[in-house]
Amino acid sequence: MQDLNSLRSCTGCSKTVYSEERACRAMGHLFHDTCFTCSVCSKKLSGKPFFTVSGRIYCEDDFLVLQARGKSYHPSCFRCVVCRQSLEGQPFSVDADNKVYCVSDYQRVQAPLCAACREPILPTEGSTESIRVESFNRNYHVECYSGEVNLI
Repeated sequence: MQDLNSLRSCTGCSKTVYSEERACRAMGHLFHDTCFTCSVCSKKLSGKPFFTVSGRIYCEDDFLVLQARGKSYHPSCFRCVVCRQSLEGQPFSVDADNKVYCVSDYQRVQAPLCAACREPILPTEGSTESIRVESFNRNYHVECYSGEVNLI
């Protein structure tokens, strides 16, 4: 006859956990090592940091998500849509379609084009703001604008 301590059931699969099997205790429950996994990515969590929310178990990566403009992102997924650079802890911009950009790609993609040379009007090096002339609903680099300015 088996010892009662060796006949416990796994919280994950409800099958018996025998004393010779690898198992772990978490949150007051017994799990087979292979059953104690992240509910999102199925990574084995025995001996690793984990989090629980509403009864679901999460690995650290799936638990730690970034909030940007009302959307949730895993840190590894929070990247610029153009250059794919990680934006975790970095300044970023979001366009009207909620696409996330690093600041330099946002400026390059969203910058108005100069009506004279057709090049984007970008901030000068070390600046975050661009200087432009707007005339008759057209944008110009300061150096490209040749029209008269009416100051009245």
